[in-house]
Parts: sequence; structure tokens; C-alpha cells
Amino acid sequence: MSNAHTQVEPTYRQANVNDAAAIASVIQTVVQEPNPVAIEGPMTPDQVRVWLSRLGGEGGIFLASIEGEAVGFAALDYNTVEPETVVLGVWMLPKARRQGIGTALAEYALGFARDKGYKRIRGRLPQDNQVALSFLSSIGALVPIYNPEARFELPLV
Repeated sequence: MSNAHTQVEPTYRQANVNDAAAIASVIQTVVQEPNPVAIEGPMTPDQVRVWLSRLGGEGGIFLASIEGEAVGFAALDYNTVEPETVVLGVWMLPKARRQGIGTALAEYALGFARDKGYKRIRGRLPQDNQVALSFLSSIGALVPIYNPEARFELPLV
């Protein structure tokens, strides 16, 4: 019996400094796409390590991997001006999109936000990116399920 068609389940976990190169690699791919991605541009592994350290324990970066290869990441950036608010961004490699992996990754990150007691979750939404808008709108519908006390906000375009 062949295993050629066996679907390998993705794994989800919080990233650490050892994942900086994998995260930088995903960023390198998504910033080259035609739709804006809410990341200024490519990041080096050192820049990703700085990002991770800046987030400390209040935010986090979360990885989705398939057979050890990072296929996407989610970031929760906390807001020092609004301590109960966190900003969610999700970036996936093209080959990992439309399979539910990004949604599961967002759900994983939302679990972290719930455990931290965040009350408002905002989507990091680039302009003119209808795919991202649709995705984040679907995540907004999930927020009450995973964090009943929280509110998800999408900016009006």
C-alpha cells in the first residue's frame, strides 16, 4: 500500500529564536507577491530574532510546519497604548493556502491571546488585499468562539 497520497498533518507551536531563519524565509516569499502583506519588506533572521525578543511574553509568533518545514506563521503584537489589545497577522506560503492551515494557525494564536486575557483582537490588514480581508473576516467570526470576552475589529476600507 502506497503512502504517496497520505496527507501529512501540519503542526503548530510557538516560535523561538531558533525559528528565525524559517520565519525570515516565509517573509521573503510573501513580500514578493503582488498584494501588500503588511510587512515592510524582507527581514533577516537577526531582525526576526529582534522582533521575537521585542514581543517578549506579551505577544508571540506561532509557526505552522509540515514535516519540519515552516509553511506559515502568525504574529500577535501587543499594544502598549491599549494593554488589552493585540494585533493578529497571519502569513502563509502559497502552497499552504486554502487548506485550513492558516485558520488553524490563527486559532492556535487566539488560544494564546485568550490565555493572556486580551479583550480586543485586531486584524493586521493590508489595503487592496481582498484575500486577506476575506480570511481575517472569517477569523473575526471565530474570535467569539475561542475568546468569548474578546472583540475582533477590522478597519473600514
